[in-house]
Amino acid sequence: MPRILPFLALVALTACQTSPTSTPAPTERPPALDAIREDELKADLYALAGDHFRGREAGTLDELKASAWIAERARAAGLAPAGDDGTYFQFWPMRRIRVAASTSVRAGTRDFPLHREAVILTHTAAVVDAPLVDGGDIHSVGRVDVDGKAVIIQITKPAANLPPDISVRPARYLFAASTEAASALAKFKPAAIILVSDAVADSAWQFVSTWFRNGSYGLEFGETVLGPTTATPVIWVKQAARAALVPGQRFQANLAFDRFTYPSVNVVAKVEGSDPARRGQYVLYSAHQDHDGVKEPVAGDSIWNGADDNGSVSVGILAIGRALARRPAPRSALFVWHGAEEKGLIGSRYYAQHPTVPKDSIVAVLNADMIGANHPDTAALLGVQPPHLNSPDLVAFGFRANAMVAGFVIDTLWDRPSHVEGWYFRSDHVPYATAGIPSLYFSSLPHPIYHTQLDEPARINYPKLTRIAKWMYATGWLVATAPERVRALPRPGSR
Repeated sequence: MPRILPFLALVALTACQTSPTSTPAPTERPPALDAIREDELKADLYALAGDHFRGREAGTLDELKASAWIAERARAAGLAPAGDDGTYFQFWPMRRIRVAASTSVRAGTRDFPLHREAVILTHTAAVVDAPLVDGGDIHSVGRVDVDGKAVIIQITKPAANLPPDISVRPARYLFAASTEAASALAKFKPAAIILVSDAVADSAWQFVSTWFRNGSYGLEFGETVLGPTTATPVIWVKQAARAALVPGQRFQANLAFDRFTYPSVNVVAKVEGSDPARRGQYVLYSAHQDHDGVKEPVAGDSIWNGADDNGSVSVGILAIGRALARRPAPRSALFVWHGAEEKGLIGSRYYAQHPTVPKDSIVAVLNADMIGANHPDTAALLGVQPPHLNSPDLVAFGFRANAMVAGFVIDTLWDRPSHVEGWYFRSDHVPYATAGIPSLYFSSLPHPIYHTQLDEPARINYPKLTRIAKWMYATGWLVATAPERVRALPRPGSR
């Protein structure tokens, strides 16, 4: 689950329309529920989200090693390869932009070491040599002449509504405040903007500095940008550094960037359907296998294991694969463990553009992200309410399967378009839904250890993980056994 809504212009999905004629729905209970076993899920998650794979960060050998482990577990479960060239793998190029080691920041005679005392929030290569001027805060913009100068701006509470319990709030606070300040200042043509933390922004330092040290990623260079997008260089410094920024001194910065192309990978497997007339159609089970990798130690722990996010679903769809390998459904099952979700849904975007089966053969996508936490008897199903709803048929199967095997109280708040988290847009079903493929998103929602070093296998609610995996399996079974394929609502502008 990406830590922050990637500030991308994600398309607005279809609005509510009249449902097509209802697809006849089977009532048969899925036959291999007992193949989804809590002990196997737990053993798999302790392996995948243990320290051995070092947090599975996309673009690293750790991600590739974890991908090989998943492929081997899929083979052992009886799943056939469905990637490229008869393998379980679909490799694709991931572009990365990173601040170059040659970058330097200085005020007067004082150097600001990169990532320890200064973070470059923009991707503007520049050489700056300008006098420092105190610009106050965002409320002072326009009162001080900043043209051609390096302007010091104190971060203050952003105008954006950020509830106190919103996920990764300090980072969101920083990005909102920096975007507002940079946007307000840009028309006054400063040579550079130096943002000074307040206490809230300071508390995001370890999280955000690590993010920017690693760089931004995409299928093209510079796609995922957090915070300001202005051409004016924006440099963020800690609250304690304010005294070292003396108006009238020279501010000098040499900002350079490196560009790389890394391999990342989707792991793809399948179980062939039992009905010759329908086995060319696929129900796609979706997870992402990457997480945040290794960071600066917090209380002695430097590995962000990502047990719930998203090891829980990675092992969950492995268990679903074991069930379907034992008793295949009439339609085939396709399993995709997407890479680089945490970098901006990159693996799912790539697979939706370059599927290893014909795109029109994908009947439905059942995606999940984080299914092992929070209240044991509640869960969320997203893609149910307009404008996120794109298949009433699929939604009906999701609710029927819940009543049949899981019995969760469904949280409807997080699927609302007004929900401040924008949770619907933060997982791997989005590229498929955008392409018009019926899609649902299962989740047990965020929790206090979301994207921290504490998200480890010992903290997972394994009975709940097992129950949601069975719910996903039952939903897919209903879709795979229905006489007709589920239908998507027409997309806006389609005929």
